[in-house]
Amino acid sequence: MKRKIILYETESGACPVAKFVRKQDVAVQKAILSALEFVEVDLNPDHLFQKMVNTDDLWEIRVRKSRNIFRLLCFFDGTALIVAANAFQKKTQKTPPQEIKTAEARKREYFRRKNNG
Repeated sequence: MKRKIILYETESGACPVAKFVRKQDVAVQKAILSALEFVEVDLNPDHLFQKMVNTDDLWEIRVRKSRNIFRLLCFFDGTALIVAANAFQKKTQKTPPQEIKTAEARKREYFRRKNNG
């Protein structure tokens, strides 16, 4: 089953992940887009896409470009739709708790709006 990745949008229509990606240089942008495409079509992209422990069912897409590491925190809406909720450059060994909190809050907001139609 092929997956589809969409980017989370705020209630006002802003897209924080797209804003983050646009701020990166072209090589990083290409690496992020390539990783997203790979996760959409590969059934076992374990080296790029893994479930995060101790979170509200978040997943991370891992991107490395040169010596820089980037993460996109995502969640599933159903079995094949992935929503990228947050993106950041990783500078420490552990994912910063605030980045996880941001992604979890966006997940709650996404489903609240979806369920209220």
